[in-house]
Amino acid sequence: MSNQVIHRVQHIYELLKLAETSKKSITPLTEVYPELTVDEAYQAQLQMISQKVQAGQKIVGKKIGLTSVAMQQLLGVDQPDYGHLLDSMEVSNNGTILLDDLFQPKIEGEIAFVLNKDLSGPNVSTEDVLEATKYISPALEIVDSRITDWKITLKDTVADNASSGLFVIGDERYAVTGIDLPSIEMKLFKNGELINTGYGYDVLGHPAKCVAWLANKLSEYKVVLKAGEVILSGALSAAVAAEKGDRFTAGFSHIGKVEVTFN
Repeated sequence: MSNQVIHRVQHIYELLKLAETSKKSITPLTEVYPELTVDEAYQAQLQMISQKVQAGQKIVGKKIGLTSVAMQQLLGVDQPDYGHLLDSMEVSNNGTILLDDLFQPKIEGEIAFVLNKDLSGPNVSTEDVLEATKYISPALEIVDSRITDWKITLKDTVADNASSGLFVIGDERYAVTGIDLPSIEMKLFKNGELINTGYGYDVLGHPAKCVAWLANKLSEYKVVLKAGEVILSGALSAAVAAEKGDRFTAGFSHIGKVEVTFN
């Protein structure tokens, strides 16, 4: 990387770190640096994750974003993105989240994959993912953005760890054999009211295809999906904003439900 790029990546990392420590949203990174590339955004993300690992946090998985056509069209992109999951981001099923600890959280229902062996791209297939899956579970992802008012492009969200916040994994665990993942139906409830519905086929046609994409994409950065990691395979429907007092429940056909409350 040129000195100019190194400086740009370092400054973006510092801006995002300042947002986290001050709890104040920042100007879109692509307004600060219109020339920012996706690769530079990933480098900034990796620098942030590396700093957090050095500070004692642990990588426990990965998340995939922008897997739906609607979200890709909204941001003008033609592929998903990814971020890292840290142990500090996990909330127990039926747990409580303090809204004041976040910026502008939204909730998504997803299918979580837990691996029993490593997956290393660039030639991972959907079948490889299914073979490497120890079990799947229902999940909620709490996406969040350190960018003011969610005014993000692909590059903004990539640098911001794919707009990661927190995640919740349900208690049920199911083998992928005998379950038609694309046909799984997810119903998301807010305070007992059905808010939206999605299906497994809403994420690239098959949730395991999303995980395969991730393994192949990560190979460009010499990163491997490791045995034991949790992989959030993408939102099955639109994200829903969370406010104090809200309780969210995602119920999935065949694989159970997962819940969380905001205070």
